[in-house]
Amino acid sequence: MNELYEMLTTVINNSEENTMDEEYYSYIRKFFGRWAPIYDIVDLFISGVRDKVVDFIGARNGSRILDVATGTGKQAFAFAKKGYNVIGIDLSEDMLKVANKKNKYKNVKFEVADATNIPFEDKYFDVACMSFTLHDMPLSIRDKVLKETVRVTKPKGNIMIVDYALPKNKIGKYLIYCFVKSYESKYYPEFIKSDIRTLIQNSGIEIENELPVLFGAGRILKGMRIDNDIQ
Repeated sequence: MNELYEMLTTVINNSEENTMDEEYYSYIRKFFGRWAPIYDIVDLFISGVRDKVVDFIGARNGSRILDVATGTGKQAFAFAKKGYNVIGIDLSEDMLKVANKKNKYKNVKFEVADATNIPFEDKYFDVACMSFTLHDMPLSIRDKVLKETVRVTKPKGNIMIVDYALPKNKIGKYLIYCFVKSYESKYYPEFIKSDIRTLIQNSGIEIENELPVLFGAGRILKGMRIDNDIQ
């Protein structure tokens, strides 16, 4: 009876997770389909962070970089300006249409791809970057994306995670939370309250350094792929 109960519980849990994942894909395509034409205007709030990410990572010349959930390509272009070879992937075709229209670099390519199933072989990239990405995902998707990103990054390769944070000041924390919540996806509130550092470390990434940005409303985490196979 215990084995049967465990089997039924597993089936139910898997079914619920699959339903939640399907809802996520539908929601996120519609969400970014609406935002794509004006996303770069909203992005002005964080545009100054892009070059800081490039400088903070300090990758060697000629590095092959994956930009996960690249959106309209702002972070990918920041890498390209420094001469890196960049591939940006995103689930939203609408966002990538904007990225491709703006692309003036020969060392940047964009592909429609699901970050939970990245279409590249193991240990392919020298560096991977997730810039303002994880807050747009529920926990189950976030976990899969982190592990897939680790899979395609070379051992001891850098993995940059850039996303929202909250200032320590109570008033600042409240104001930033309300402001960001007003325009971000419905997954932001859960993300900002979650223990993202533990999730990152459990995915096979060792956090080496952290740089606060946007007056504490954001942070850049510089990580390194731990040389272990992620199951």
